[in-house]
Amino acid sequence: MKISGFSMVRNATKLYYPIKEAVKSILPICNEFIIAVGKGDEDDYTREEIESIGSDKINIIDTVWDIESQRNGVIHSEQTNLALSHCSGDWCFYIQADEVVHEKYLPVIKDRCLELLNDEEVEALVFDYRHFWGDYRHYQISHGWYKREVRIIKNNIGIKSHASAQGFRKVNGEKPKAALAHAEIFHYGWVRPPRYMENKRKAFHTIHWGNDKAETYHKTEPEEFDYGPLDRLPVYKGTHPEVMQDRIAKMDWEDKLQYSGKPNPHRAKHKHERLKNRILTAIEQKLERKFGGKIYLSGHRNYILLGDK
Repeated sequence: MKISGFSMVRNATKLYYPIKEAVKSILPICNEFIIAVGKGDEDDYTREEIESIGSDKINIIDTVWDIESQRNGVIHSEQTNLALSHCSGDWCFYIQADEVVHEKYLPVIKDRCLELLNDEEVEALVFDYRHFWGDYRHYQISHGWYKREVRIIKNNIGIKSHASAQGFRKVNGEKPKAALAHAEIFHYGWVRPPRYMENKRKAFHTIHWGNDKAETYHKTEPEEFDYGPLDRLPVYKGTHPEVMQDRIAKMDWEDKLQYSGKPNPHRAKHKHERLKNRILTAIEQKLERKFGGKIYLSGHRNYILLGDK
């Protein structure tokens, strides 16, 4: 059995993405790792960061992002599919630039791939998600955040990255049939110094809206992102992936975070602060405690879960 890791990235160091940690986190169980690296700005050194890993498993594909002709984040799936097209493994393990896998899950994931390799019904593996917010202790359980997503797919069966590259679809538009990976993705996309977080939002909006609309919108936005009061979120008491330890130790923006009090009434509410999501979150959490597992009050999923697998 062969596992190909793959990803895409651009301006990772400039925007505080833990791309090096993301790649290193799954590299031990990958036979190869294909990554499409978009040409970044002059003050970015993403390619050098990936090269510094020093693994002959890694194959870098240099690309140029045609952002102005793309909208709605399609450039993300385009770049993801470019990397995917170079994968030669039986399974393809996708990791985004702000996602990291804890080393304790690696043998679990590999065993799961072996177990389901010849099961023709299973087309993909679904991971649970832990979305950290503001710092490395607080995380999201809000209804507005996706709880699971496909990150491993079988190769050469017509599955491609979809839309803005959050999930995958078959070439005929159908959702892939997926089994649980019995593992978790640590998502650090919302853990950055507030100034970097605002810059990342602007880059994201540019890719989805175009440069003109993004520039107009962010003229009225503050230079630093407001995470809001963190004491309204649960606290993570477990361990972080070993590859994240140096980055976590260098965290130096605690003085810019709000650990208690009320949200700033002069900014738009974050999705987890909105009344509808707060009510739905409370219901989901109550149902989860009663029945176990993850409860969804929304039909939005990028996969069909095979419950008996």
